[in-house]
Amino acid sequence: MTSISQGQRYAGPIIDAHHHVWDLARNLYPWLTPEGQVAHRYGDYSAIKKDYLPADYLADVAGTPVVASVYMEAEWDHTDPLGETRYIAGLSEATGVPGAMTAQAWLDAPDVAEVLAAQAAVGIVRSVRHKPGGPATPAEVGTRRTLMSDETWRAGYALLAGHGLHFELQTPWWNLREGVELARDFPETTLVVNHSGVLLDRSDETIAGWRGAIDAAAALPNVVIKASGLCVEGQPWTTDLNREVVLDMVRVFGADRVMFGSNFPVDGMFIDFAGLLDGYLEITAGLTATQQRDFFHDTAERLYRPAPFRADSVL
Repeated sequence: MTSISQGQRYAGPIIDAHHHVWDLARNLYPWLTPEGQVAHRYGDYSAIKKDYLPADYLADVAGTPVVASVYMEAEWDHTDPLGETRYIAGLSEATGVPGAMTAQAWLDAPDVAEVLAAQAAVGIVRSVRHKPGGPATPAEVGTRRTLMSDETWRAGYALLAGHGLHFELQTPWWNLREGVELARDFPETTLVVNHSGVLLDRSDETIAGWRGAIDAAAALPNVVIKASGLCVEGQPWTTDLNREVVLDMVRVFGADRVMFGSNFPVDGMFIDFAGLLDGYLEITAGLTATQQRDFFHDTAERLYRPAPFRADSVL
């Protein structure tokens, strides 16, 4: 574990390692259509069923030290994964946002080899995501498994290393044991745990189970984690709610394997960008300068190498 010492708030450059943009009039995101409804850990998400473009993102980060960003695939129409990549690459070229991206790739699809090769050929693509489903509650663990244990899916996963791509794992903490098996079986591929391991609440039982899960994940050197997606349905985002969770990730993984992500505009349902970032800065003020730099910049820089915002990108 990394010791936490008293220090000052970080004042250096920041990379936002996880955000979205979307044009709902132009592109199809089934879950964001007026009639689209999926089970979401935040409950009613109708507030984000509106366009969120690079200009909106830049307006949100204006006045903060965010210097670069990483786009996360947003469940675009799964029949056209390369369409999303072309669209985001075009935005990057035109606006400077984002500087790198995670693309969509269904690892159990018949054309996965062709899709991965095409995604990897796009200059800003660094990783792919395919949510693996599986047990929806801790009580279901042991009764069924996620796609991470499916032979066809794992054969697709095995192709990532050859393309230099890492994998973004979004699954609740109770499924991270399968993620550990995956990371152990494919040590050449970096596995990025999204949204802090998906904590739905802060009950003692949940926190205890989550801590055990991230302890096991952190034992493997090819696993890193994003401090992101820490909102709880029906509660405001506060430092009191999230302080120990964030510091636990740093203690367990080490700051050089943790990175800040805003998850905007989704987490914007709970707090504005400046308030969110201020909360993370307050929580991490006790870390050393090196730890803070890793958390807010260097870990994401190493994994994603995002191009910085251009001078004409800043509002």
